Amino acid sequence: MAYDEGLAQIFEDDLSGNANITSKKMFGGLCFFNNGHMVCGVHQYKDKTSDMAMFRTGPDRYAEALCVEGVQELSFTGRPMKGMVECDAELLADDVRRIKMLELALAFTNSLPPK
Repeated sequence: MAYDEGLAQIFEDDLSGNANITSKKMFGGLCFFNNGHMVCGVHQYKDKTSDMAMFRTGPDRYAEALCVEGVQELSFTGRPMKGMVECDAELLADDVRRIKMLELALAFTNSLPPK
């Protein structure tokens, strides 16, 4: 699986104010970490028709994340993972919704002890 490097750059720019962010290639895409905990990642759908992103919102904010237009259960693994969601390219192009998802994911990872 590949990922859109332009989309990855948007995430890097969005996360640039946080000194604890690192990135690593995995799951056929690029994932971003906060203090060693995965925040989000970019990759392509299995059919390679479009790009998508996943966010780790945690179980407490999972329902809130699913209420954001364009967000759904994470499905690329073949089964839902509570606390992980994915979204389509339309959401990713919308700065307000993309930042909302990043805020949810950062709030969760900030609540965890550093690795």
